[in-house]
Amino acid sequence: MPGYRHIDVSEVGDVTVVRFRGHRITDDIDILELGQELFQLVDVEKREKILLNFSAVEFLGSATLGKLITLEKRARNAGAKIKLSNIRPAIFDVFKITNFDRVFDIYPDEADALAAF
Repeated sequence: MPGYRHIDVSEVGDVTVVRFRGHRITDDIDILELGQELFQLVDVEKREKILLNFSAVEFLGSATLGKLITLEKRARNAGAKIKLSNIRPAIFDVFKITNFDRVFDIYPDEADALAAF
């Protein structure tokens, strides 16, 4: 598994768990690199079950939302599944306003998300 700058990747059974290292994902360069790291999980490493744990994330830039949508499309096209967990209330409000809560399977915590795979 390659080294990542913006995410920590671990395995729980057959699920790839991704934890974000940054508390604020707003810088354009960081968002670009983060997107590349996430896309690599689907496109190169062929991960089929991916859980994105947002417990460390306090703020997201709008470009981050675009990367998440692109990741979801790539995963769907590859037959992979993406679930999200541990999203703080302020970020979850943005997800609801943008209808991301309809695009993604979102769970209150990692255990619930893992059980749903």
